[in-house]
Amino acid sequence: MTKLTAFTMPKWGIEMAEGTIAEWMVAENAPFAKGTVLTLIETDKITNEVEAEKDGRFVRIIAQAGQTYPVGALLGVLSDGGEASVAEVDALIAAFSPSDNRFEPDISSPSAAPDPLMAQAATPPILPDGVAASPVAIAEAQRLGVDLAGVEGSGRHGRIFAQDVHQSARPAPSVTLTGAFPPTPPSAILSTPVARRLASLNGLDLAGIQGTGARGKVRRDDVLTVLEQARPARHPDPVAQPPQDQATMTRSADVIPMSSMRRTIARRLTEAKQQIPHFYVRRRVRADRLLALRAAAVGDRPSVNDYIVRACALALMEVPALNIQVHGHDVHHFPAADIAVAVATDRGLVTPILFGADGLSLAEINRGMKALAQRARSGKLRPEEFTGGSFSISNLGSFGVEQFDAIINPPQGAILAVGVARPEPIDDDGAIRIVPVLHLALSCDHRAIDGADGGRFMAALANLLEQPHLL
Repeated sequence: MTKLTAFTMPKWGIEMAEGTIAEWMVAENAPFAKGTVLTLIETDKITNEVEAEKDGRFVRIIAQAGQTYPVGALLGVLSDGGEASVAEVDALIAAFSPSDNRFEPDISSPSAAPDPLMAQAATPPILPDGVAASPVAIAEAQRLGVDLAGVEGSGRHGRIFAQDVHQSARPAPSVTLTGAFPPTPPSAILSTPVARRLASLNGLDLAGIQGTGARGKVRRDDVLTVLEQARPARHPDPVAQPPQDQATMTRSADVIPMSSMRRTIARRLTEAKQQIPHFYVRRRVRADRLLALRAAAVGDRPSVNDYIVRACALALMEVPALNIQVHGHDVHHFPAADIAVAVATDRGLVTPILFGADGLSLAEINRGMKALAQRARSGKLRPEEFTGGSFSISNLGSFGVEQFDAIINPPQGAILAVGVARPEPIDDDGAIRIVPVLHLALSCDHRAIDGADGGRFMAALANLLEQPHLL
């Protein structure tokens, strides 16, 4: 007998709520072997390959390529390799219920304080047919003596949770009637202040304007509508219209919907800019000695960014107040520098993390960053490779950008923006010299980092970069 299995949207990482089917790699009813890539699923940051755990075939592919589905949604129906009738497949789809990922705390813990409103005698409830309830909800209904048949569930398909039982157990609020609402005097015309001012400036009588607000209140738009209707129609002069060819008349913008990754980037950066009080510390750092040291290196030469990663890691150990994450009212301090480095990809900005960078040599940082950047651009980063981190670096020097301010990547507390090294005059022991100078800008979360800490970090970083033998 053919065994049918539901193929659902997987969950990778605690923050994943949905995924997009980038491409199906197998066709419907085409047999495949264990290890075959079945589909490519794009999440917030990466594109994952889903491999077959055993031999089989898709007897029905439900999800469409390019569409986004929540975690646990039915994407297709798998068989163990045998044929299946349409009725069998339809029956599995009809009986399928997506997994419910809602978190429901165990309020039956002895440490939880009892609710005085619920201290009632417990009588065993009877679970009616067709009523779905969580185990905690059933236990609470038994403790409170609540009939689940009269409880309205707030979960998927009316599933009853403990909070629904608690709400049903609370006494109904009492309503006190205080009489009829006082009527509006006939002489008074309900209107907004802006509507009254517009009517007065244009010589309109509010009594003749039909209000569209609550209880017939005249609003600004109502006055503007009357003014627009009273304005004489204007007919454009055809001679004054510029000539337009067919190509100009049919030209239109290409509308491309945001990808799942781009939507997530937009949401996270908007939240970061709105909720995190940013302050900025900027500094010029001479880079001639660093560039000379790099030029003298043999073999696989580290990049300038590798030197900056190494310098930031050592500076974070010297000023640990910046090696943090901010979670609500708690600040998490880390013993090692886990540095996230921004990498531009075709799908958006990705920040893979070089863990324990303070304990890595320049050669190890060079190899690690090359591997992470390659996996980031191919969309094959694992969730643990871009989740977390205690500090970020964004380098736009390769694009010729001289200086910019970066947005903090939450929950981290700071990010360093690096521009291109350009020749500038500096004071070198009383002599004016023109040498390559880096422009650095540090963005800090003022909730957890003080200006003095930002200044100390930049001083330590500048000392390391200007004396590169310390790296």
